This record gives sequence, C-alpha cells and structure tokens, in this order.
Amino acid sequence: MKTVDMPKMGDTMEEGKILHWIKREGDEVKKGESLAEVETDKVNIEIEAFSSGVLRKILVAEGESAPIGTPIAYIGAVDEPVPGEAATGGGGNGGSGGNGKATKNGKKGQEKPAATRPSAPLLAADPSPVAPALTPAPVATISTPTPVVASSVAASQVMPAPSGERVFISPLARRVAEEHHIDYRQIRGTGPNGRIIKMDVESAVSQAAPAAALATAPAPQSLGMGIDAAEVVEIPLTAMRRTIAKRLTQSMQSAPHFYVTSVIDTSKLGELRAQINAYAATDPNPIKVSINDLILKAVASALLRMPQVNVSFAEDRLLQKKQIHIGVAVALEQGLIVPVLHNADKLGILEIARETRRLADAARTNKLKPEDLSGGTFTVSNLGGFGVDSFTAVINPPESAILAVGTITPTPAVVDGQVVVREQMKVTLSSDHRALDGAVAARFLQEVKRLLEEPFGLLL
Repeated sequence: MKTVDMPKMGDTMEEGKILHWIKREGDEVKKGESLAEVETDKVNIEIEAFSSGVLRKILVAEGESAPIGTPIAYIGAVDEPVPGEAATGGGGNGGSGGNGKATKNGKKGQEKPAATRPSAPLLAADPSPVAPALTPAPVATISTPTPVVASSVAASQVMPAPSGERVFISPLARRVAEEHHIDYRQIRGTGPNGRIIKMDVESAVSQAAPAAALATAPAPQSLGMGIDAAEVVEIPLTAMRRTIAKRLTQSMQSAPHFYVTSVIDTSKLGELRAQINAYAATDPNPIKVSINDLILKAVASALLRMPQVNVSFAEDRLLQKKQIHIGVAVALEQGLIVPVLHNADKLGILEIARETRRLADAARTNKLKPEDLSGGTFTVSNLGGFGVDSFTAVINPPESAILAVGTITPTPAVVDGQVVVREQMKVTLSSDHRALDGAVAARFLQEVKRLLEEPFGLLL
C-alpha cells in the first residue's frame, strides 16, 4: 500500500487545501495521472500519482486542508488491506473518504466521511500593492449567495452555443461549472479551437458572484469607518491573496527599501531582437524573443559579474547564492505569481525565451510544478505591456533586490548636441539596504544599462 502525502509545492508552503479529487475511491490510477487539485499559498496545482494501482482510500476530503507531508490518500491493489481498516475487519467504504484522524488515534467507528463538493467560489482578487494591515472593525455577515445562473454572467463572457451544437469543454472546467451552477454553454472559450478551459469558468464565477452576493445581502449594517454592509461586496481572500498580503507587508516593514532609477536607450536592443527573431523563425521549433527575454539575459549576466547583489539578508550574515535563479513576475486574475527561471546565466537567449513561455503558460493553466516556484534569488517585474512608464516594486523575500521595468516610449533625447527621438525605457531597482549599499545598487543598474544599450555583448 502506497501512501500519498501532501507535497511541498513552494518554499513558503506549509499546508495545502484539497479543492477536489479528480480520482475517486475505487478508481484505477496510473503513475503520472492527476489525482487531485490542491490550493497552495501561491497557486492551484494538480498533484500527480507517484505509483500505479487503485485509489483505495481518501484521507483528506474536499474542502479540507492538511500540512505538507501528511498522508492524504492510499493507493494499492484491489485486495490489499487499507491501514487502519484491517484492524477493524472493514474494507473500503465504497466512495467516502475519511480524514484519517480516528485511525491515527486508534479509535473505532469514528472515521469522518468525505465532505461533498464545496461550492465556495474562486474569486479574482485585486492585484494592487498591499498596504500595511489595519485592525479591522467587526464585519457584518453576508448570507450565502444563491446559485449563480447563466444570466448573471458578464456580457463579455457570454457567447451562446447554437442549438444542438456540441460544446467543447475540458473535464476540469465542466466540474467547476457544475459546482458553481454555471451554464457553460453560455461561456466563450479561450482554449485551442474555442475550447472552454478552467480559467474561463472561474472568470465567469468571479464576475457573477458579486451580483449574487448583492441580491442576497441583509439589511444595511455598519462595517466601521462609516461603511455600510449594503454598500460593499465582501470577497473572501484566496490562499494566494493572503500570502501576497502577508509576505509583501512583511517585506515593506522589515526590509528598508532603497530605489535607484535609470533611463535606458533600447534602440540597439530592438535591432538585435529583430535579427534574433529573423534567425529563430527558420528553426524547426520557432520561438519569438521578447524584450523581456533580453532583459532577463542582461540581468543574469550582471548578477554573474556582481555576485554581491545575488544575496539574502540573514540577521548576522549575508547568504551569497552560488546559482542565479531569476523570478519572472506573472499577473494572474487571482493575484501575482513568480515562477523561477533556474540557472539563467547558463541559458542562451532562445533557451530563455522558450523557458519563460513555458513558465507563463503553466502559471495561467495551473500546471506549474513545485520546482518552478522555488529557489529564486532575484526578480524581474515588467509592466511595460500595460503601458506603465515606471514604478517601484516590492522586494520578494528572501531576495534582496527586484527590477521594475516600464514600457518603451519614443522620447526626445540629446545625441551629439542634436535633439533626436530615441526609444527609451525606465527601470527601477528596489534593493534591501541592509544587504546592499546604495553604491552597489547603482553600479549593478549601471551594468544592466550598459548591457542593454550595447546588447551584442549578450551573445558572447
């Protein structure tokens, strides 16, 4: 009998919540198949089976949480006794999953049956910067929303399927739609060939739930600070949003942030990118290189030349990392996630482009692996695609620096005494002043600027 334990899927993960079991008790399981979807402090991930057999018993029901390393299920042969049941002479219960507490304590007849599927909506959260938390006033309770009907779905999500026409939807998306009483035939799919995927359904749920909550809200009650309950919609925090709030508040309160900004001429960078993409188009596996891919390469090269920036502050010492693992901030509907580009200094530009695409796609489809989220030593956050000119980013602990990248803008500049229009980009380095002096931060940004303004050195 093989034990399935709650895996550790990230440096900060302490426990995971079972959102739903993909396999049920009695189902045949093959090694590598998805067993369950787990909500962590960063992302929802489908965990895989590490052995083949039959899912004999579920120990942690849907909607329940368990610490990392805790047994959550058993996989074995059909006639193999289940631990804890052999002592009582009982076999499998034919479809219900206990929480394992009664067996652990040695008590008979106290195993808790598996809970039915929860109907808690997966709501999109506001990804705005986290401010230091205030002590909240008493919060009025809002009654449970009624089932969300298709007519509540935002118009932007609605594209009714013609009568009798087959609707293409992934099994996972279908389950989520059924749990939240969403008519998936009214949802426009964004997957391949218009296929409805899980993110499409979650988006419909997040847009429909506030209207349902308002429709069932009780009489106005005070939330404190002059706010009435009738004037707001309470959106429960996801595990990811709670972690973002905790870690970024901790970062701002514990790490004295120091900022340096530089304006970079990207004219030559754009020319190099065009040449690389022209070459990459002839590759059997073509890939388009982005400006951000070139920025990641420049940052990796600068960290290799200045390892004193690749550190973490540890109270009475600095921990200088031997590897260069760059976090790449990806904005999702439910919050910000930072998958990691490992050994970035050892990757060529095309390799960086392929890996960053894989990480971004995996993040948006909940396919990231635990190793994709761990080990970061420096982070790059690029909001240029949103038209942001410049911004300051909050350091991602335990790292000591993060580079904030703005959009590229045609700007008048003085070159050789003449005013000309140049493609320019503003970047701001946020650094932990406990670990990095201002001069070190400035020299590092100067090196990044040099590499991006004379980018052919990135090919060497």
